[in-house]
Amino acid sequence: MRYAFDAHALKDLKKLSPEVRKRVMEKLDFFMGTVTPIAFAEHLTNHEIGSYRFRIGDYRIVFDLEDDTLVILKVGHRREIYK
Repeated sequence: MRYAFDAHALKDLKKLSPEVRKRVMEKLDFFMGTVTPIAFAEHLTNHEIGSYRFRIGDYRIVFDLEDDTLVILKVGHRREIYK
């Protein structure tokens, strides 16, 4: 399984501080390095923003699954990501 960033998600990622960005990317690589990365994800009830999310401390990665690709839609702090 691989992952790809949506254009909006890349903008969100660039807004984060370098330390947070590094931590988010390391954790994402950890999830993707496992046999079933979806096991670490939570299913979202509001499908307007995405189907699943990863939790990384106070930050969230919202994504959808398309075939064998994890498409990252949003990256941000938990208090702002769902707005």
